[in-house]
Amino acid sequence: MRHTDWEQLEEPVRLAIEARTGRVRAARTVSAGLNSQLATVLDTDAGTVFVKGLRVDHPGVVRQGREAMINPFVRTVAPRLLWHDRAAGWDVLAFEYVDGVRHADYRPGSPDLPRVIDAMHRLAAIGCPDLPVKQARQRWGAYVDREADLELLDGNALLHTDFNPLNILLGLDRVWMIDWAWPTRGAAFIDAGCFLIRAMAAGHNASQAESLACMCPGWQQAPDAAIDVFALASARLYDAIARNDPQPFKQGLATAAHRWACHRFGTNLRYR
Repeated sequence: MRHTDWEQLEEPVRLAIEARTGRVRAARTVSAGLNSQLATVLDTDAGTVFVKGLRVDHPGVVRQGREAMINPFVRTVAPRLLWHDRAAGWDVLAFEYVDGVRHADYRPGSPDLPRVIDAMHRLAAIGCPDLPVKQARQRWGAYVDREADLELLDGNALLHTDFNPLNILLGLDRVWMIDWAWPTRGAAFIDAGCFLIRAMAAGHNASQAESLACMCPGWQQAPDAAIDVFALASARLYDAIARNDPQPFKQGLATAAHRWACHRFGTNLRYR
């Protein structure tokens, strides 16, 4: 998604944001990220703040609402939401600014991998709050063959589900998970499966990626049948995404998910 710089925002939008932040002395657009029209670090009279936003007529506003809803419950693993507002045709979230961070590296041998897994354990300790978040069976149900298999995805874990390395920020002594667009209630192993596919896209083979998943919450307790169901559903999901969007990173995720499913079911797997 093309980003809008601070200077390009209509004056009423800038004034509405400054009414919350104080006078903006400098602004820097954040280049990373795919889902925000506005993504900027603002240096203000009250301090530094990260602001993201979408025009109110954009369908992604629903995702921003989910992120605002879940934030009070995930502050041990995510930056604190300072405020959420609608002004001058924009839906805007403002977060505490996390300085001195970088995005995670999932490549084989990366020292970031144990730190990401540790953050996943901290998330697992939270538990899913009583909120209207999506159920795992809703997220992956269209890609599961049998109704009975959906029960294998059920659980009470709070799941992030989007382990794009851009969504994992590493500082000297902390790891943050950002972009909570898809908080989900489900079986604890599902986040490990989502992370596994991203690790494969970064260069791990299926066996290496499953070794990482074994260190994540819920994986060792999950029945093989549950992991099989999720692997096949994920392959079908990413295949559908890739067939509708030629962007290279989506094609890469589809390839990784397919390789994982073949690892579990055999190389002659067909699911289209």
